[in-house]
Amino acid sequence: MPDTPATAPDFTLPASGGGEVTLSALRGAPVVLFFYPRDDTSGCTKEAVAFTGLKDAFEAAGVKVFGISKDSLASHDKFAAKHDLDVGLLSDEGSDVCERFDVWKEKKMYGKTFWGIERSTFLIDAEGRIAREWRKVKVPGHAEEVLEAAKTL
Repeated sequence: MPDTPATAPDFTLPASGGGEVTLSALRGAPVVLFFYPRDDTSGCTKEAVAFTGLKDAFEAAGVKVFGISKDSLASHDKFAAKHDLDVGLLSDEGSDVCERFDVWKEKKMYGKTFWGIERSTFLIDAEGRIAREWRKVKVPGHAEEVLEAAKTL
């Protein structure tokens, strides 16, 4: 018997532009969650811009896309306005959701050890199960790969 995919941990987070997003309330449609380390940094900007550029294709496939980081809503709103981002950005300032998705990791850079978000993406099916996950994401071509996987749901 094949393993049944795990149900994605439910959450409610504040969203850029106002309001909140509750994952379980989105059931009935697939959802992409991309976790990224920090607003307005090079890789994170490229990733958010790539997902924004494919927003129409994701919508045509019936898929909702959200980015999640520990940045504040004020930071998200500034980031979205600066780069004309058109995907929802969710604020997980307490890192609770990051921990439940196991993307809050010990990292090393320039000889220093610190805690941060490991760039990861989750494709969640219409029933709320994790259909696919990408860990330690490399940005080039990633949004396109996620779109192709989402089209198969």
